[in-house]
Amino acid sequence: QVQLVESGGGLVQPGGSLRLSCAASGSIARFSTMGWYRQAPGKQRDLVATITSGGSTNYADSVKGRFAISRDNAKNTVYLQMNSLKPEDTAVYYCYLVLLPRTYWGQGTQVTVSS
Repeated sequence: QVQLVESGGGLVQPGGSLRLSCAASGSIARFSTMGWYRQAPGKQRDLVATITSGGSTNYADSVKGRFAISRDNAKNTVYLQMNSLKPEDTAVYYCYLVLLPRTYWGQGTQVTVSS
């Protein structure tokens, strides 16, 4: 059983930055693809960024150049550095981990971008 614990959300002004963290239980996380989705009120859950066990990354077009995903395998943790935040980035951000055949999810952390 894998558990994911997110932290780092909060309220930030437009143009500001936040760093989200997702800590996974167990060392198996270092062999897994991990990433972040987000869900705004009334909208579907959308992919934000992914990172493979080898460090390859992929981003949604809406966050390219502003967000950066990284991982620390020694700490079984993945990070999402979010810069130049916009009001449309407001959402609950969910960490996920793929360990076939299952995908595990964190509980979500709220990010609100507002002046």
